[in-house]
Amino acid sequence: RGYIEGAGPAGAEALLLDMAGAQLQLAAGWAGFDNTIESISKLPQDLFAEVCQQIILHLECKTPGVNTLELTERLQAAGVELDLEATKALVHVTALFFRSAAQSKMSAEDLIVKLADSSNNWSKQALQVIRHVWTEQGKLIMAPEAAKHMLTVGQLVDLQWKLGMAISSDSCRSLNHPYVTMMLKVADPSGEIISRSFEMTVPQFRNFSKQFREVATALEMV
Repeated sequence: RGYIEGAGPAGAEALLLDMAGAQLQLAAGWAGFDNTIESISKLPQDLFAEVCQQIILHLECKTPGVNTLELTERLQAAGVELDLEATKALVHVTALFFRSAAQSKMSAEDLIVKLADSSNNWSKQALQVIRHVWTEQGKLIMAPEAAKHMLTVGQLVDLQWKLGMAISSDSCRSLNHPYVTMMLKVADPSGEIISRSFEMTVPQFRNFSKQFREVATALEMV
């Protein structure tokens, strides 16, 4: 059971963040925007509402992120033909809508007007879901304390390691040479959970753990 790797459409983020300013130019600059809105509009209302709820919980820092691999499987089981990349884009863009609306303290009506103006591919049902979710829960992430803690950097979800014996690698060329594999899961600001892994020699791992001990010592002095 894996969490997905990768990130959402980078070009959309700059466009969506314009919502916090005086202008909204969503349709220009990223050709995939309309396709993502079309994907959102294909979702049954109950499933899209669930996606929005998961994203809101993440923005409140109550959950580490949205498992888009699991979400893709659920959507496909419900008859929605979206692949993993399309689902990742959908989650990324929806999260950016809510983040930007929170930063500019938009009302539900203002948010819906701006979204409707951004693309002709919005369905009435999708906009109704966004209006309802933002009306009911938008105030939770617009509150000063929530806004202060809203994630702007990645959040570590899980860290695992295992010791192995290398047959050959870039840094462990001897047969039966020990190495350590580190496996990280990080939730990016949009809520997408990204998995990463890397190998270290035993001396590298010892240095790595030494740095963690130094951090722990520094925290004890705070």
